[in-house]
Amino acid sequence: MCQQHCEHADVIARVRARMAPDEDMTELAATFRLLGDRTGVRILEALAGDELCVCDLAAVVGHSQSAVSHQLRLLRAAKLVRVRRDGKNAFYSLDDDHVRHLFRQALDHVQESR
Repeated sequence: MCQQHCEHADVIARVRARMAPDEDMTELAATFRLLGDRTGVRILEALAGDELCVCDLAAVVGHSQSAVSHQLRLLRAAKLVRVRRDGKNAFYSLDDDHVRHLFRQALDHVQESR
């Protein structure tokens, strides 16, 4: 804590002007909550390299298809993954390169912090 209360109005105004709107921060917080789930993060890791169907994802992450489908619904709602239908099969991939970069940077941070 500051030993003496002081506010620097010019700094406060500058910082507030560059901050994102509250609704963006709400969505960002929701995204980070999803990234707090180990299964969801494993799914993102698997999809970082390949497009996979639910059956393959379930085998890769070691969970039931039901559990994986639930995580995929959450990840789709957050626009982290997308689905491509081919007949009766649904194939999932990361939504875009932003998600790939976000995942890679977060993993690099964890691995370099050790």
